[in-house]
Amino acid sequence: MTSIFITDLDGTLLRSDQTLSAYTVKVLNTAIQCGHIVSFATARGFFSSMQAVSEVAWKHPVILYNGALLYDVTLKSVIDGYWLSNELTSEIIIRGKSHGITPFHFFLDSDHCERVHHEKLYTFGMTEFLKSRENDPRFCEIERLECPSEQRTLSLNYIGSLEDLIGLKEEVIKDFGSKISIHIMKDYYIPNQYFLEFSHPFASKKGGLKLWAKHMGVETDDICIFGDNLNDLGLFEVGGKKIAVSNSHEDILKLADEVVGSNNEDGVAKYMDAFLLLS
Repeated sequence: MTSIFITDLDGTLLRSDQTLSAYTVKVLNTAIQCGHIVSFATARGFFSSMQAVSEVAWKHPVILYNGALLYDVTLKSVIDGYWLSNELTSEIIIRGKSHGITPFHFFLDSDHCERVHHEKLYTFGMTEFLKSRENDPRFCEIERLECPSEQRTLSLNYIGSLEDLIGLKEEVIKDFGSKISIHIMKDYYIPNQYFLEFSHPFASKKGGLKLWAKHMGVETDDICIFGDNLNDLGLFEVGGKKIAVSNSHEDILKLADEVVGSNNEDGVAKYMDAFLLLS
């Protein structure tokens, strides 16, 4: 019988150094070769994801940008997604500048390619994030952020201290409410920095999982979920069996059906190995 697994990447499948162990790679590849469905749901884009997990022979669609994009890894093409309107994108950029901050604008261009535009960066969190993406061809500095009609916004991402971001978050909630999906969470890799992300109201991992299941012709109840952080709450809400790694946020641990070893202990792979009797 085919089993279905979807895992988060950062903090869940990936170790703290953003790599996969040889054991995890072997388990995932063996599971896929045996006909099981193994995929991932991440806040990353495709290029960034593949920098970390390319050793796995993924063959099924993946959920990117926290649910904004459903992507075919074999054809390297867009399947479906949820785009934030051009009007709201432009409005949030303007609101951010009134708070003294500017975002990374993640979008698809007219050729369906991932792009990331940003203005000149000065703040610690934004510049540190860009340093970590120095070989990423999606990123481009431009003089002034705009959102022309041919661009489909995946997300607007701000990185800074909680104090720097909270004012914009509260203002957008007050003025736009359910018209926008908002994620705010501590950065995994930059100390004392937070991500603030704005996207389409359905662009959450919950919406992404539902879209993935629809395209795959399966029920979300039949999917085994692995996660660790607040942006995985949607996966836990609509997925089937819910597995948390031991380093998870307390809200994830409360919802988990089972807790396994941490991301640095191959918790996901060890669970799959035992469940599927791969060894």
